[in-house]
Amino acid sequence: MGTVCDTEHYLVIAKVRERLAVGKQAAQRLDRQRFNPSKLNELEVRKKYQVEITNMFAALETLNEDEDVNRIWGNIEFSIQISAKESLCMHEWKQHNSWFDEDCLDSLDQRKRAKIQWVQDPCQRNINTLNRVKREVSRLFRKKRRNF
Repeated sequence: MGTVCDTEHYLVIAKVRERLAVGKQAAQRLDRQRFNPSKLNELEVRKKYQVEITNMFAALETLNEDEDVNRIWGNIEFSIQISAKESLCMHEWKQHNSWFDEDCLDSLDQRKRAKIQWVQDPCQRNINTLNRVKREVSRLFRKKRRNF
């Protein structure tokens, strides 16, 4: 789709070189599954989670002390994740802008075409067309948001 700023300003293009140090923790946070901890407020779910965690740790107590610490930690982490999946469920992401549909995309494309036409030929007719299309798109978006 490109950039749609909806202004009469021209975009400036620049090349910027930047190095960012991303820690391992930040990179791993994106891959992790998110559980829904608010489910723990429900009594039945909390009891189910407690029973599953207790059962998992009871099974882990039979491990030898001679085993590698990293492997033991991996087993504990895996047990907690399995228990959480079974009882807490996954976090449901909120659906933002569910009012935004194909009509909105079409109107954005129409506004983009009008702006490109105005940039290529800045005559009064193209300015009027661009302003008309902008008003129509704004009205459509307002109407969709209100109905939602």
